[in-house]
Amino acid sequence: MSNRFSNKVALVTGGSTGIGFAAAEAFLREGAARVYITSRSQDTLAAAAATLGAKAVPVRGDVASLEDLDRLKKQVESDGEKLDVIFANAGVAEYNAFGTTSEAEFDRIIGINVKGVFFTVQTLLPVLRDGGAVVLTSSIVSAKGMPNLSLYNASKAAVRSFARTWANDLKERGIRVNAVSPGVTETPIFVNGLKLTQEQQEGFAAYVKQSAPLGRVAVPAEIASAVLFLASDDASYITGVELSVDGGLAQV
Repeated sequence: MSNRFSNKVALVTGGSTGIGFAAAEAFLREGAARVYITSRSQDTLAAAAATLGAKAVPVRGDVASLEDLDRLKKQVESDGEKLDVIFANAGVAEYNAFGTTSEAEFDRIIGINVKGVFFTVQTLLPVLRDGGAVVLTSSIVSAKGMPNLSLYNASKAAVRSFARTWANDLKERGIRVNAVSPGVTETPIFVNGLKLTQEQQEGFAAYVKQSAPLGRVAVPAEIASAVLFLASDDASYITGVELSVDGGLAQV
């Protein structure tokens, strides 16, 4: 195993489960001195931190709350740290029926997936080192029109757009900004967000088997590998891109 992140400090929002947890685990495995992880759930956060060990710093908070984000920034400052990597990963995937979508549904999905990503990165800019890396979690749905997911689709298109613009906004500081766009990945969002039954999950997996060239659903560690690539010096000449990690589902 390489030590691409030896003595570096990373921050992962939504780092207690799924892709975020897999990324935090991988940063530590590759030598990170400290990895901050966030979650809205204290229970899942504590469980993740216990598994990750002493170099993981859990900070409970909601990325849609500017107060929570400011508290996160102050935690990094009080620890005397500077971040080398921000992985703005926290998000929700929920259905909305166009025609009957409520304002509360709109505010929740856009608040977490768009506002949350925007203010996560903006709030943490003062504690991000020049020459650092930002990775955003978008999705292959940013370029598709999947039914009953118009808010989720649009939110991920906004995140993809942030990567393009921020690559220019932050170029004077040498900060690279890229987006990773997972395909169908086996995470708790299937149940907690999309509320899929076991039968529906199996149907989704069957669809991917038929439609994606690699013929299967991804596991979080496979997405995390792409995140670490974009965050590392291996991607030193890459900024503003969207890296799709989807088994070819949206590519061919």
